Amino acid sequence: MSKPAIPDKQPRPRATIRLWLSLAAIAAIVVAANAYLIYVATTSQPPCVPHLRQGEGDATRGLFSAAQSSCSPAPTVNAGHS
Repeated sequence: MSKPAIPDKQPRPRATIRLWLSLAAIAAIVVAANAYLIYVATTSQPPCVPHLRQGEGDATRGLFSAAQSSCSPAPTVNAGHS
């Protein structure tokens, strides 16, 4: 008895190359997006927004103040002093 012939199953080169290129492109996009997010997070400083200063809040009325503001208060202008 002779054994049945097993067909050679070689991967199609174009499909394999296309698969690897697709995976490399997806990986590059993910790495670039994460790098951009890290760059923006470390270099940006959001502007100060109006809020209640420390100690100005009244919790009984639902007004809460920040624990400590990173923004310095606006300087007061004294019109009578020079």
